[in-house]
Amino acid sequence: MTREEKSQVIETLTAELSDAKTLYLTDTAGLNAKDTTALRRACFKAGIRLSVVKNTLLSKAMDASDKEFGDLKEVLKGNTSLMFSEVGNAPAKVIKDFRKKSDKPVLKGAYIEEAVYVGDDQIDLLVAIKSKEELIGDIITLLQSPAKNVISGLKSGGGTLAGIIKTLSEK
Repeated sequence: MTREEKSQVIETLTAELSDAKTLYLTDTAGLNAKDTTALRRACFKAGIRLSVVKNTLLSKAMDASDKEFGDLKEVLKGNTSLMFSEVGNAPAKVIKDFRKKSDKPVLKGAYIEEAVYVGDDQIDLLVAIKSKEELIGDIITLLQSPAKNVISGLKSGGGTLAGIIKTLSEK
């Protein structure tokens, strides 16, 4: 790879890192072709873009980026695959699901909306993170709950009150 090609790759990676809200660094070394294809398909179905990068080029792109990646540069050893996603927990779910059949991919680290997670032991925590849509749904459910209680109380009380008035009028 020539210097010009390397600088072009760094520029492209820098742009992708600047735009990314969710980034996972994984180790997929040791996967055979069949498993790699299955992982790529699972990522595609979940809306995740998977790519393999050179550690030195990724490190330079992280330096050139306007984001603070914290300790993620320290995990850039061995083979590194990047997972870009719009949903914070989608790559973690794909990794956890894929690990039912294989011991790979191993999570090196993740960057989710300015928070940095390092290490494979963080996978359960990352799976539990709720997406923006899930949080909005939870908030709407919580806000609707008291209103539903009031409305159902008025309906049941109104039926009881109407029944009492009808009974009294018949006497």
